[in-house]
Amino acid sequence: MSDSAPVHVLIVGAGAVGCFYASKLHGIHSGRDVRVSLVCRSNYKAIAENGVQLETHSFGNYHFTPYRVFSSIKQAGDYTEGGAFQWDYVVVTTKALPDITNDALDIAPLVTRGVDGSCIVLIQNGVGIEEVHRAEFGQNPIAKPNSLLSDSTLLGQLSSVTDKHIHQLVSWFTANGIRDAEFASELSLQQTRWHKLCINASMNPSSVLSGGTPNARMALDSELRTHLHACMNEIFTTAPKILGIEFDAKKHASPDRILKSTERNTGGKPSMLLDWQAGRPMELEVILGNPIRIARRDGLDMPRLQTLYALLKMAQTRKAEEANPTAKL
Repeated sequence: MSDSAPVHVLIVGAGAVGCFYASKLHGIHSGRDVRVSLVCRSNYKAIAENGVQLETHSFGNYHFTPYRVFSSIKQAGDYTEGGAFQWDYVVVTTKALPDITNDALDIAPLVTRGVDGSCIVLIQNGVGIEEVHRAEFGQNPIAKPNSLLSDSTLLGQLSSVTDKHIHQLVSWFTANGIRDAEFASELSLQQTRWHKLCINASMNPSSVLSGGTPNARMALDSELRTHLHACMNEIFTTAPKILGIEFDAKKHASPDRILKSTERNTGGKPSMLLDWQAGRPMELEVILGNPIRIARRDGLDMPRLQTLYALLKMAQTRKAEEANPTAKL
């Protein structure tokens, strides 16, 4: 990718998150022509014909027209512009469901392999989501360099290229008004992902298991508050042992602060509850299963999260069995 050539970004997953980030990357940035395309599925026809209308709190309401719109990964993988072509950035914003699909294999038709090939960016919930991509695309920049590599020269080269990509993305986002976009080290990024679990791994499963209780009501119920605090505290005590660094009190809210803030958040339902009510697969593995397995690799137990995981995984299995009694799960 020369400094004068157009930059081609492909967003895989044209939901609200994917469309928002696409709209904030697309355009001319410091003389670079950043062309953002979308892979859509159920909403392909509407977006292909009319583009995307966004309604946001911070940026108001506006319209976004992608550079290209594709109905499938295969169609995007086959795309050329009359010559040699690669997707410079492949940005995955779909739900991470490793128990159902391997995201790395799914996006393989889009990825030009190698250090100077496609940069893979994962905008997804959970921890451990990079592992399948690092195993499949060992020499590609993937958010951060591949820790599985033993070739120190290649690792150094990959580190330099990856950092350049990340700084570039940050500059494009900030130029379009996303003020909190910032460069982060691999360790800092993983710490942020683990901290986000304090909400996702405690409240989301508990909302489903308590019959659809909203987060604010759980935070105000004495028994559920005790349960949620214990789940969050389990993450607060386990993550530093895995990562080797403590949470920063200035950047990472404590369980008490999270619960206090949650009391005021009376609107909306957790995403896992919405998926449960709609009969869609839940992000159980990346929010509960992976943290438990990563902890076990280090000889650590997370009994609170393991209980939630076991109960909710069986509930999901039973629900699927009831919906399709003849299926073998």
